[in-house]
Amino acid sequence: MQSTLGRKASFHVAIIMDGNGRWAARRGLSRLAGHRAGVETARRIAEAAPDLGISKLTLFAFSSDNWRRPPSEVDALMALLRTYLATEVERLVDSRARLTVIGRRDRLPENLAREITRAEKATANGDGLNLRIAIDYSARAAIAQAAICLALPISMESFARLITQANDDDASAPDVDLLIRSGGEKRLSDFLLWECAYAELLFTDKMWPEFGADDLRSAVRDFRGRERRFGGLGDIAAQPHIAGA
Repeated sequence: MQSTLGRKASFHVAIIMDGNGRWAARRGLSRLAGHRAGVETARRIAEAAPDLGISKLTLFAFSSDNWRRPPSEVDALMALLRTYLATEVERLVDSRARLTVIGRRDRLPENLAREITRAEKATANGDGLNLRIAIDYSARAAIAQAAICLALPISMESFARLITQANDDDASAPDVDLLIRSGGEKRLSDFLLWECAYAELLFTDKMWPEFGADDLRSAVRDFRGRERRFGGLGDIAAQPHIAGA
């Protein structure tokens, strides 16, 4: 099968980082220990991504539904995200990466919101990997917010820009080429629903803390071997016609 990468040298990978809590429970550790291990995995994956041709990497860190979790776990996650941003900025600047955060910010703790702004400003000139982190994110909410803004007939491209604005992003909603979900579940969980319209999907039973650079490399290799037709015929059109086929 022929990949589309011949026409698109770099591509966008989105990852649902699932399985931190279950990974920790199997080892008799706290859920927070699992989330800390998950942060280390995110760091390794972000470091490995550019060498694999990934220009944009979107990580699902905290969904809008995650507010339903126990307050103690939510507070710990917010603190962990703040620490990650504070400690990663220098490395991201050195690697010329650009960090952007998508999702709502009005419900985040003020110190986390300030850290997001600081990290985005510090990395704004990065021309390497665009690392996007989804925090308090809901695809349905973003699409609904974009729809509320409609007053006149609008193009698909303009609607995508409205979705981007709803996510507090600064670029048009980028199509996802490959979506990966760890942890054994096989669903999108309200993540980048618009952007994943033609994404290739890959599900792995590995818990997120177990997912490494080799797993990402294997996922990219699998992606490169797929034929993406986007509703067309692709290589099928080049095959000889067989009567009755």
